Amino acid sequence: MSNLTTVSPFDKPVRCAWCGDDPLYQAYHDTEWGKPEYDGKRLFALLCLESMQAGLSWITILRRREAYYRAFADFEPQIIATFDDEKVAELLQDASIIRHRGKIEAIINNAKAYLAISACEDFGEYLWRVVRTAQGRAPVDNCPPSEKDVPAQTPASAALAKQLKKDGIKFVGATTCYAFMQACGMVNDHVAHCDFRHSS
Repeated sequence: MSNLTTVSPFDKPVRCAWCGDDPLYQAYHDTEWGKPEYDGKRLFALLCLESMQAGLSWITILRRREAYYRAFADFEPQIIATFDDEKVAELLQDASIIRHRGKIEAIINNAKAYLAISACEDFGEYLWRVVRTAQGRAPVDNCPPSEKDVPAQTPASAALAKQLKKDGIKFVGATTCYAFMQACGMVNDHVAHCDFRHSS
């Protein structure tokens, strides 16, 4: 299991610059971002949330994450797949989430696609194939020297986006998929000097 680097309480921790001074963003960076996640349902929830940030910042979605879990039945695909037009209309009135019809309908669509994929293969295995090696499911540790060395997308994220779209998942371009890969630990893009780099 991955472990966080121990940081002395007497030292000011060095973090990746993108999380800034926002306590919520810092906590997410310190304890979640880049830690490998393999559970299919948790990955489904994260993929849905990542797709919601299209055209927005991740902190916008992070601040609404609990509301999304509440609105979308804890991201239980079997329940979401039953959402109908009446439920969509209800969600469009929910000010605690992003009231974008296309994005709301995408989550419902993606729940159905998740069920179809999961009927044939574990969803976690399906996603992690993009970085699978002869040694198995291993995160790619990029160890970027600085944030300017972190790409917005990669051939692997483009391949994942292509596969997801082929299998019916919506709102997943190469850039969104790379952000997802970073978040779920498929790649470790904590910069080299970050005190919160995760060990494999």
